[in-house]
Amino acid sequence: MPSFVPTSADTLEDQRLYTQARLVDVACLDCLAHVGVKKNSEHHTSIQWSHDAREACPELTRRGHGREAQAACPRLIASIEEATKSGQVPIGAEDGW
Repeated sequence: MPSFVPTSADTLEDQRLYTQARLVDVACLDCLAHVGVKKNSEHHTSIQWSHDAREACPELTRRGHGREAQAACPRLIASIEEATKSGQVPIGAEDGW
C-alpha cells in the first residue's frame, strides 16, 4: 500500500512528467517485451516496465522478484542502445524532464 497518494493537480502533473514524459516505446530485439524509455543524458537511462513487459522477458522471469531482478536485462539494454543510435530514443532532458 502506498504511503503517499498525491491528490493536488500540481503534484499529479509532476508525477506524470517524472514517470511518463518523453517515454519512447522500445521493444527488446530478443523477447519483444515493450518498455518505456527516456535518456536524460548519455549516462542516464530511465526504463518503465509494465507488468506485461516483465512477464514477457525471460531474463527477468528467471530472476524472480527479489533484489537481483533490479538489474536490467542485458538484451534489453542492447536494444535500447540500438534504438538510441538510430535516433528513436533522443538524448537530453527537456524542461527538466
